[in-house]
Amino acid sequence: MVIVVNKSVEETKVAILENGKLSDLFIERKKSEKILNNIYKGRVQNIVPALGLVFVDIGFSKSAYLNVDDVVVQCDKKNIENMIKPGQDIIVQVYKEPISSKGPKVTMNISLPGRFLVYVPFGDNVGISKRIKNKQECERLKGIVNEIKKKIVGGIIIRTEAKKVKETEIKNESNYLIKLWMSIVEKFKNMEPTDLIHKDLGTVFQVVRDYFSDNIALMCIDSRKEFNEVVNFVKIMFPEFIDKIVFYDSETPIFQAYGIEEEINELCSSKVNLNFGGYIIIQEMESLCAIDVNSGKFTSKFDQEETAVLTNLEASKEIARQLRLRNIGGIIVIDFIDMKKPSNRREVFNRLRKATMNDKAKIKIWPMTKLGLIEMTRERKKKSLFFLLGDACPVCQGLGFVFSKKSSNFYYGNKIESKY
Repeated sequence: MVIVVNKSVEETKVAILENGKLSDLFIERKKSEKILNNIYKGRVQNIVPALGLVFVDIGFSKSAYLNVDDVVVQCDKKNIENMIKPGQDIIVQVYKEPISSKGPKVTMNISLPGRFLVYVPFGDNVGISKRIKNKQECERLKGIVNEIKKKIVGGIIIRTEAKKVKETEIKNESNYLIKLWMSIVEKFKNMEPTDLIHKDLGTVFQVVRDYFSDNIALMCIDSRKEFNEVVNFVKIMFPEFIDKIVFYDSETPIFQAYGIEEEINELCSSKVNLNFGGYIIIQEMESLCAIDVNSGKFTSKFDQEETAVLTNLEASKEIARQLRLRNIGGIIVIDFIDMKKPSNRREVFNRLRKATMNDKAKIKIWPMTKLGLIEMTRERKKKSLFFLLGDACPVCQGLGFVFSKKSSNFYYGNKIESKY
């Protein structure tokens, strides 16, 4: 795995390559700086019991919204008016960045992520990543955390990166996270409403925290300032990886040198070609994404069923990759090529589920229907790449359709000329 960082005045781009191919992409712009996971001192503005929502001022042009399930109080009843009052100051964490016309979504159920653990001050349970499959390792980690849990208030989630980590390292991180929470509580008491209490790590440092492991071969950075800051951070957090960080000073732009710019340009297209000659079409809307799988020029040596199966299997892996790269969230409907055998439909479903296992976003997938459709949801916490990089076309307003010259003359007469 190779991490490539491109830093400019206006934006920071981080690309993760696996086997020379782009697997993850993160873009952070100065004008729309990342606020996800930041913690604010908010002031309750309005309560809408019918919707189970609380609107909170955290200093942005659009009010943040808080769901009744994300309100932390010692109350068994879900009567939102008894749980919180207008004018009340509360501590909130940004759970989802502003998307389209919606303001940021916030929660009072704060979580503080570390390298190995996530500390949940208002929680009570000990959780563990489902990706840690070894039962003995699960029991070892739970035993360590249960000992920590006896001395603290709150819940702890064990992350995948904690696997095979020494007990002392886990305890040291838990101590750091608890001290961090205590400092946040003190700041909350002394700060004014809408003030930023705690800022989460920037994109580059978050990638370092979440992705640095034995699988990392190299991290290449083209900014001297960013390089020095990352080196200082890694010296403290992961000294064993310090030799894997290098400064890039060639005249060729770093993304161009690694072939990433070309791949980003391909992400802007709705059509994605597959290796065997098939292709997929991705049509993204605000809260729904439709994906269509086509065999294209590919034909099997045997029969139509095998052509469909091979194309669908290849498409499943690529769809999982495209969802990550494009950061597509919400409801996703995939129209696979029709297959007659139930065993083939199960195989494609299992391939898609396996391909999405490395995705850090929460994903739910439902079995394939008889029509060849798979419905799934993917957690969305910020804008997709499509809405981040592009604007709606001023002519078609994002429909991807304009009247032809003949249609323009027919509907509007000769008074209005077509723009094409």
